[in-house]
Amino acid sequence: MKNLLLLFVSIFFISCSRDIPTPVQRFETASNLAKDLNKEIFHTQTFDIFSYQKNLTCKDEMSVYIEGDGLAWITPSRISDNPTPLNPLALKLMVQDNSTCKIYLARPCQYVKSKMCSEQYWTNERFSPKVIQTYEQILDMLIEKYGVKEFNLYGFSGGGTVATLLAANRKDIKQLVTIAGNLDIDFWTKKHYLTPLTGSLNPANFSQELSSVKQIHLIGEEDNVIDQSVFDSYKKHFTNTKNIHAISFSSYSHICCWDKKWKEILEDIESFK
Repeated sequence: MKNLLLLFVSIFFISCSRDIPTPVQRFETASNLAKDLNKEIFHTQTFDIFSYQKNLTCKDEMSVYIEGDGLAWITPSRISDNPTPLNPLALKLMVQDNSTCKIYLARPCQYVKSKMCSEQYWTNERFSPKVIQTYEQILDMLIEKYGVKEFNLYGFSGGGTVATLLAANRKDIKQLVTIAGNLDIDFWTKKHYLTPLTGSLNPANFSQELSSVKQIHLIGEEDNVIDQSVFDSYKKHFTNTKNIHAISFSSYSHICCWDKKWKEILEDIESFK
């Protein structure tokens, strides 16, 4: 368990020698990034999910950005009581997307509290069936509200895990894009000698359902958290890999520098549609 805790500290670059921004300050960080966007809270049967969006002009497809795991741990021995991210990278990417039909979705218990909020949903059960069902309901709500027919899913880190599990369950995913996505959580925990994420679903176990989904997985060559080997392990589960593509970035880590050239990256992604 100790190694697991230490890894999460490294993911979020938290130092015990400095103060961690409060949930209010973290919300202000997101608000400053999304000053031209509207807030909305989706009320589902499980969690309330915070989102940002513009006045949407939607036709056939919608781009959905799903946030990473956020601030799961405070110290190597203390679980965070609020997983709102310090660095909302998926939001940084979403605001640069020129699509007129786009939405940002936080993860359970980020920015808002639900009755079901408890620490297992940002630790070992972060990819549980209940969590995935929450996003299923939100996509259905978006279809009903805007009449969209297909989704382009973009997920950062653990948000990539959620996006991939969503794609495995649905027939309306036009394209799946993960950014430093954790695509094989069993391999990942074994690789880093970590405690398994009990109660969570593993995308690698849904290769049959995912084989027809167009996928692009973005990998940072300097990423020491989720590296190329995690993608390679995921891909090995597929007998048909024609829809699976990976793009590596030589100077990118888990956090840096996806938001620096996201518009250019989106242009490359567009060519795969």
